[in-house]
Amino acid sequence: MPRRLDFWFDYTCPYAYLASTQVESLARRTGDELHWRPMLLGGVFRANATPQKLFATLSPQKAKHNADDLERWSREFDAPLRMPPGHPMRSVEALRATLATSCDPAVIHGFFRAYWVDNREISDPATMRDVLSAAGHDADAVLPRVAGEALRDALRRETEQAVALGIFGAPAYVIDGAALYWGQDRAHFVEGLTPERYLSQPTKEPSMAHTLEIYWDFSSPFAYLGATQAKALAERTGATLVWRPMLLGGLFKSIGQELVPLNTWSDAKRRYYFEDMNRWAEFWGVPLNFPAVFPVNSIKALRAYIALPEERRDAFRDAVFRAYWAEGRDIGDEAVLSEYLGDDAAQVLARTNDPEVKKALVDATKHAESAGVFGAPTWVVDGTELYWGQDRIPLVERALLR
Repeated sequence: MPRRLDFWFDYTCPYAYLASTQVESLARRTGDELHWRPMLLGGVFRANATPQKLFATLSPQKAKHNADDLERWSREFDAPLRMPPGHPMRSVEALRATLATSCDPAVIHGFFRAYWVDNREISDPATMRDVLSAAGHDADAVLPRVAGEALRDALRRETEQAVALGIFGAPAYVIDGAALYWGQDRAHFVEGLTPERYLSQPTKEPSMAHTLEIYWDFSSPFAYLGATQAKALAERTGATLVWRPMLLGGLFKSIGQELVPLNTWSDAKRRYYFEDMNRWAEFWGVPLNFPAVFPVNSIKALRAYIALPEERRDAFRDAVFRAYWAEGRDIGDEAVLSEYLGDDAAQVLARTNDPEVKKALVDATKHAESAGVFGAPTWVVDGTELYWGQDRIPLVERALLR
């Protein structure tokens, strides 16, 4: 029996547009029964106490990255995308018109193109008429219904159901009314891909030698997940791997971000991300147990890493990441760190108080900020192309295989 795949969207989300260009082929590959589910993203945001103009709350570094990220996914999906000057534009009437057509895919694609390719006001009657007519619908019959109570209530019910499912953003995939996946970058979970099918399989040598920097802090679960894959990524692509420690809390303070972003999320987003972490850990085949001590003071562990001779750093870094994120140990405790430092633990820990070591961590964090880093893990290819998140490994790999 085929699964039911609900694709939840609002036309105002660029990632929902990008995902909409792929979801039908995804459903064909999986044999899922696809259902298009419009929702009013503003209503979802209100229910989750999320700012209505979320993009306006981003730091300059994150805003630049998001613009680059959209362009990369646009190329990845071969889907043209132009950011409308008036974004976000009103979508409520277009969403109601979509419901009036029983969510005709031709109408949905038409509204998405109007917004993200042609930059038209999709709730303008002229635009709605053009989209409906091009899809073979009687615009004169549909448009008078858009302001009616029935469609207003229908869109409200759809939005309320989205919230009840734990949806906090778009796009969202829901399988059989239960399993929730957020974002066009989680489609591989929907499809059930293995890492081998998810990642590129190099067929030729890169055209040039590349450098891959990874910015990290022990305090981030996603940095841990990314760190477990960094060496293999560099080996597959022939890139020179450079590990860049930083104090994430210091970076956040400097650029004006919340010190513990998780604490600012809605309950729905927080629940989702805990499940998402576990999915990624299972996907990569690595252990993950969220520690009781969180957030952790990682400054001593980072200074110890810097204080060590370079040839001992890799083993220490990997062991401390594992100790915290797999075994739940308090890596802010010197006694715990001593176990991973060996016979000269006392001397290394003493060096963590040296002005030279302290300055090295401060400088490393400043370097991260100057490179445009705003979170962990961050990957930088050849000193210029910045990618945030362990979920961007496929895009990083493609850049390294050029």
